[in-house]
Amino acid sequence: MTAPTPSPGTHDLAAGGAHSLVQSVDWVAVAPPVIVALAALAVLVADLFLTERRKSLLGPLSAAALALSLLALLPLTGGRRATFCTTAGPRACSYVVDTFTLSIQLLVLGAALVTALLSMTAVAQERLPAGEFWFLLLSSACGAALLPAARDLATLVVALEVASLPAFALVGLRRGSRLSSEAALKFFLSSVTATAVMLLGVSFVYAATGSMHLETVAERLPHTDSRLGTLAAAGVALTLIGFAFKTAAAPFHFWVPDTYVGAPVPVAAYLSVVGKAAGFSGLILVAVRGFPSYAHAWGPALAVLAALTMTVGNLGALRQRTDRAHGAVRLLAWSSVGQAGYLLVPLAAAGHHDHQGHRDAAVGATVAYALMYAVVNLGAFAVVAALRHRGDDSAQDGRLDQYRGLARSHPFAAAALAFFLLCLAGLPPGIIGLFAKVTVFSAAVDAGLGWLAVVMAVNVVIALVYYLTWLALLFRPAVQPTAGRARRLPLPLTVTIALTGVLALALSGAPQLVLGFAATTLF
Repeated sequence: MTAPTPSPGTHDLAAGGAHSLVQSVDWVAVAPPVIVALAALAVLVADLFLTERRKSLLGPLSAAALALSLLALLPLTGGRRATFCTTAGPRACSYVVDTFTLSIQLLVLGAALVTALLSMTAVAQERLPAGEFWFLLLSSACGAALLPAARDLATLVVALEVASLPAFALVGLRRGSRLSSEAALKFFLSSVTATAVMLLGVSFVYAATGSMHLETVAERLPHTDSRLGTLAAAGVALTLIGFAFKTAAAPFHFWVPDTYVGAPVPVAAYLSVVGKAAGFSGLILVAVRGFPSYAHAWGPALAVLAALTMTVGNLGALRQRTDRAHGAVRLLAWSSVGQAGYLLVPLAAAGHHDHQGHRDAAVGATVAYALMYAVVNLGAFAVVAALRHRGDDSAQDGRLDQYRGLARSHPFAAAALAFFLLCLAGLPPGIIGLFAKVTVFSAAVDAGLGWLAVVMAVNVVIALVYYLTWLALLFRPAVQPTAGRARRLPLPLTVTIALTGVLALALSGAPQLVLGFAATTLF
């Protein structure tokens, strides 16, 4: 999109030239997040007028809006679009749609749609306020969809907070639950700290470069006045630390297990995928697009962070006992921390490449792995949510022991969970998980990070233990055999498990659908 041409009647605002201050908006480019935002407002207003019996309609309405936003991505394929661009001086845009943007928006909006399907049963079962829940979910999804298109630091921070603030309320929405309240408080305090650190870093970067646009920042950082060098370096470091909090990278991961346990299961699934995607997309943009001149510093730092994160996450998951309350969600929470470590490996590799094309390819490996992880992790959470509807009326404390005999009582759910766990572990027939790990491993080796590749290989072996332990429980005899015939799963949960299962099978049969990003120039 080109900058608008000044109209003949535009007055000269400064000596030496005239520039139009009126910018046209590319509504096609901004359609996906705008659709979700309008749907959030519609849900908020509708909640005021609908009776309690009819508020169940808000769920299908929200899911339909998310599906429509996914369809709005189709006209954006095959080209690069930009809007909200400066009209004076060097052209820089605040909103850009490219392959990277579309990939993350597909992940975010698709995951939000799956979360909506999961939530239809949970909202009724846990007696959550329907209007508030759907409004908060759509608002958070809007911010997460806006973030990968942001190309200036101000828009990045605003989008990240729009994605995060409703998530605090979603976690604490179960009224009267001590676990929910504690989870929301921990999540809120850690996120506010991260935001404060990030804003301080952004202000330092702006003071040193005089610009918020990532392209301009990248051009000016190497030529910063020597008197501002320390300020610029501190700004880069603080900004990256703020985003490391958002990605749940160790040692900034401490909020994850308790937050996932205290949140409703669909919200935990949403945070594990959409929250992580938002954090990583922001980290990619500021590091690779905004601070490439500091790659010699953030590359090694991210490598150490990746090694620490995957090790802490996998060891934490390995320690989970089968008889511990909420063991299934805790295991998935620690697993998500370990997976964040794998996602950081290609970004660390990007910092060790001098050529922008190689950096973009490393970013592609992260995007490919994130797409695989999103599908199978959402599927695993869907089965966890389905366990609450078993016909034996067992205690709803989420112990791993409760999965004993699931292959007999619910063969469909057990087979799906087994396949999801194999994908996360990287074992056949979960081919997509295996190939995604190989892609990440190759990115580390190509960048000369042999030690990081070794650490990753050791962690993959550690992860096999707890994934296979859970998988084996599915086929062991139940401690208390189910009396009578098990109830059928609710339709939304059945559709969710089937949808994620089919997607995981399709990606395992045709892994090039996502692994092609590893060799694609995304920006």
